[in-house]
Amino acid sequence: MAEVLKERKEMDPAYQWDLSSLYKSDEEWEKDFAKIDEMTAEVAAFEGKLNNAHTVREFLDAQDRLSLLLEDVTSYASLRRQEDTRAEDAQKMWSKAYAKEVKAVAALSFAEPELLSLPEEVLEQLVNDPQTEPYKINLERIVRMKPHTLSAAEERLLAGFGEVLGAPGEIASNLMDADLTFEDVKDGEGNTVEVNDSNYILLQSSKDRVLRENSFRSFYKGYKGHINTFAATYAANVKAMTAEAAARHYGSSREMSLYHSNIPVSVYDQLIATVRKHMPAMYRYVKLRKRLLGVDELHYYDVYAPLTEGREDKYTYDQAKQMVLDAVAPLGENYVKVVKEGFANRWIDVYPNKGKAGGAFSAGTYDSNPVILTNFTGTLDSVSTIAHEMGHSLHTWHSKTAQPHQYADYTLFVAEVASTVNENLMIEQLLQKETDPEKRLTLLQQYLENFKGTVYRQTMFAEFEKDAHALAEKGEALDPATLNALYESLVKDYFGEDLVMDPEVQYEWARIPHFYSPFYVYVYATGYSTAVALSEGILHEGEPARKRYIEFLSMGGSKDPLDELKHAGVDLTTPEPVDIALTKFEKVLDEAERIADGLGK
Repeated sequence: MAEVLKERKEMDPAYQWDLSSLYKSDEEWEKDFAKIDEMTAEVAAFEGKLNNAHTVREFLDAQDRLSLLLEDVTSYASLRRQEDTRAEDAQKMWSKAYAKEVKAVAALSFAEPELLSLPEEVLEQLVNDPQTEPYKINLERIVRMKPHTLSAAEERLLAGFGEVLGAPGEIASNLMDADLTFEDVKDGEGNTVEVNDSNYILLQSSKDRVLRENSFRSFYKGYKGHINTFAATYAANVKAMTAEAAARHYGSSREMSLYHSNIPVSVYDQLIATVRKHMPAMYRYVKLRKRLLGVDELHYYDVYAPLTEGREDKYTYDQAKQMVLDAVAPLGENYVKVVKEGFANRWIDVYPNKGKAGGAFSAGTYDSNPVILTNFTGTLDSVSTIAHEMGHSLHTWHSKTAQPHQYADYTLFVAEVASTVNENLMIEQLLQKETDPEKRLTLLQQYLENFKGTVYRQTMFAEFEKDAHALAEKGEALDPATLNALYESLVKDYFGEDLVMDPEVQYEWARIPHFYSPFYVYVYATGYSTAVALSEGILHEGEPARKRYIEFLSMGGSKDPLDELKHAGVDLTTPEPVDIALTKFEKVLDEAERIADGLGK
C-alpha cells in the first residue's frame, strides 16, 4: 500500500535542501527584495544615454548587478513555494518577486532598441571597444536580434504585459499542484490507496495491474473534469507566443523560440523525421512489453509496469548516493569531489511531502549552491533521477566557476546533455557488473525506458507543440476536442497498433507542464542523443573525451550551443547523433529480446 504523505514540518530536515547559500531566512530575503526598486531605477536612469562605450559599460555593469539580485530573490521565492505549493506565505513571496521582476524587465526594455537605433558605425565601435569587452558576446547577440527588436516604446509595452502573458502557466501550475485532487482507489488486495501528482508514476510502475488501472482511471478522471480549463490556459499560452512572434516579424513562434539560441528550425524538423524513421524499433519494444507482461491487451496503464518477475530492488538514499558516485567516477576526481560536496551540504530535497511540487529539477543562482528537488521513492528510477539532476547541478557549478555572470547561463538546448550523460553512465556501470539474466533484463528495461521517455516520448511532445502552434497560427481554435484528437493521433503513431487506446489517453497533454515553456521538450531528445555519443566516448575513449566534456560543461553560454556541442564532439546539424542513439536503442532491445528468449518468456 502506498505510504500516506506527511506534512513538511513532520519530515527530517536532514533530507531537506539547505537554501542558506541563497538566504538564511525569509527576513533576509525581504531585505534584498526591498532593494529591487532602487536598483531598477538606477539602471532605468540610463535611458537615452546609451551612445558611447563608457556609458554603455556602466549600464551593463549596473544591469548585471540588478540581474544577480533578481535571480536570487525570484529563485528563493520559487524554491520556497515548491516546498509546499499550498503555503500562503510562500505563494505571496513568489507573487511579489515575480511582479518585481516583470516591472524591472519592463523598465529595462529600452536598452536593446536604443542600442539598435544607433548608426551602424557607432554600434560597431561600441561592440569592439575595449571598455565593453567583458560584454562583447552579448552585444553581438543583441545586434543579431536587430530584425526582431521593436521600438523602445513597443518593447516597454510588450514587457509590461509579461506578468499577464505568463498567467496561463501560473494558473495551470496552481491547478495541477495545489487544487487538483483525485479519488482514492483500491489495489489488487482491496486496500485504499491515495492518488496524487507526486505518486502517480510510482503507482503506474507497480506490479499490481489492478492498482495501475484504477489509479490511471482516477488520475485522468481528475484531468477530464478540468479539461476545459486546461485547454483555455494552454490555448492562451500558445496565442501569447504566436502573437509575440508575429509582432517581432518571425515566421512562427517556433522560429522565435529557436532563434535566441541560433538553432535552425531544420534541427527540430530533422529530429522528428529521424525518430519517425526509427519508429519500428519502438513498436518492437511495445511488443516486447506486451509479451513480458503476459497480457492479451497492452493498455496505457501498462507502459510503465516493470517487465521482470519477482521483487524489484529498493534502495536507501545512502545507497543511491553511492551508486551516483560510482557512476560518475569516469568523469574524474574533481567531478566526484563536487558531487560529494552536494550530498554533504544538503543540496537535495529528497522525499515527497504533502503539497510539495511533483517531479524533479535542479535550480540555483550564480551566488548560491545548486539545489535539487526530487521525490525519492527508493526505485532504480528514483536513483537515476538523482544522477540526472546532479548532472544539471554540476553543469551549473562548472559554468559559474569558469565563467563571469553574464556568460554563466547555458542555453536550454544544451541543458539536458549533462543530466543524461550521468544517467547513461549509471546504467552502463550497473550493466557492466550484472551477470544475472533476470536482473540484467531489469537494467535493460530501465535503459529502454530512458530512450522511450527521453527520445521517443519527448519527440512526440515536440511534434504536439509544433502542430498545436501551427493550428493557432492558422487561426484555428485550440479547444479540448482539437487538442485531445491531436494528442491521441500522435500516441497512436508513436506506440503502434499493439497499444490499446484507452479514452483517458487523450487527456494526457493537459498534465505536461513543459508545454507552458514552448518548444523546450525537444531538447530532451537532442540532449539524450548527444549524451549517448558523449558517454560512449567517455567510457571507451577515456581521458581525451573526458577533457572535452569537462570543457563543454565549463563553457556556460560563452558560445552558441551548436558550437559548444561540436567542441564536445557532436554535430547536431546532421541526423547522425539521433541515428546513433536510436541504433544503440535497437542494440539494447536486441539483448533484452535475447534474454527474454533464454528465460522462456
